Amino acid sequence: MINFNTPPCIGNEIDYIEEAIKNNKICGDGIFTKKCSGWMEKRFKVPKVLLTTSCTHALEMSAILCDIGPGDEVIMSSFTFVSTANAFVMRGATVVFVDIRPDTMNIDETKIEGAITEKTKAIVVVHYAGVACEMNKIMEIAKRNNLFVVEDAAQGVMSTYNGIALGSIGDFGNFSFHETKNYSMGEGGAILINDSRHVELAEIIREKGTDRSKFFRGQVDKYTWVEYGSSYLPSEINAAYLWAQLEQANEINENRLRSWNYYHESLVDLEKNGYIQRPYIPEECTHNGHMYYIKVKDIEERSELIEYLKERDIMAVFHYIPLHLSRAGEKYGRFHGEDIYTSNESERLLRLPLYYNISEDNIRYITNCIKTFFKDKPKVDSKLSELAKG
Repeated sequence: MINFNTPPCIGNEIDYIEEAIKNNKICGDGIFTKKCSGWMEKRFKVPKVLLTTSCTHALEMSAILCDIGPGDEVIMSSFTFVSTANAFVMRGATVVFVDIRPDTMNIDETKIEGAITEKTKAIVVVHYAGVACEMNKIMEIAKRNNLFVVEDAAQGVMSTYNGIALGSIGDFGNFSFHETKNYSMGEGGAILINDSRHVELAEIIREKGTDRSKFFRGQVDKYTWVEYGSSYLPSEINAAYLWAQLEQANEINENRLRSWNYYHESLVDLEKNGYIQRPYIPEECTHNGHMYYIKVKDIEERSELIEYLKERDIMAVFHYIPLHLSRAGEKYGRFHGEDIYTSNESERLLRLPLYYNISEDNIRYITNCIKTFFKDKPKVDSKLSELAKG
């Protein structure tokens, strides 16, 4: 069976975990946590990066730092994981969903301004597949309307927009280091604080509402409860695992991009003939090879292809059911405008296996199976053919 995902492992993870244990400090904010945070601050040019127990918790911290509360509204795409919305719903906000762009599957920047009301507090952007949203336009809208911008860059570590790292453009950025991501600590994440004025409060929120971080830096002689917060610190064992991969971040990135490009080149003829659509990467974006997906004619064809690949020991999955169609989405949010693309495009999208060190032989086998699947199709879909030609 070709797995959909295999968690990345470079080779030094066990050694670093043992080192963390020998240091007699396996709770948060030890040597390896500092190494990881410092590496990201330098690499992505942000004032402060704090490791968290998950990207979900990083998003929750972002919602608190945006001072989201009951009655506020937050604008985002419905084509995302539940954590993007949950972080703001938990603060009492109403989520206002707008349609996506069919080319990148990201929020349609032209739909945002029309969804803004006097209650709007923030715009939350999701960089799907590590490909950036149209951030210049979105930042302009936010500035004009005095709104926060929160980047859900869970899939975007090492991706850029006009040369700027994803997660470092808005007010707050959020990374995921889940086992399905390019860089992993099992479960984990990080919040990027892009305005130094928010750093002190972010540290307090992360440390259960205390000024413990200042105490450890010798800035106060004792620490106390000063604000609400929670325990968002990951274990040093998790951070040690992550550090082994950040040391080899370029190697992992290049490895995944080679696999992504191999898929892309292998499937070009199927797109030209109108059977599928391949991912689109805007000129101003560099991506990180986080995922390779194709779009087929409709949900029926996707289900048929998933089963076809499964019978040939290939695990492929779809991604996501739009949030506004869920019971919680209906309860805690609303869709502004018309759902032209979100539902339709989500039903066509199929993710293929992609992970660090997947072999070319496996990718060749997968793409050959896909080609054989479509070889038996009676005719080319004219709509897809037109889209493929641009």
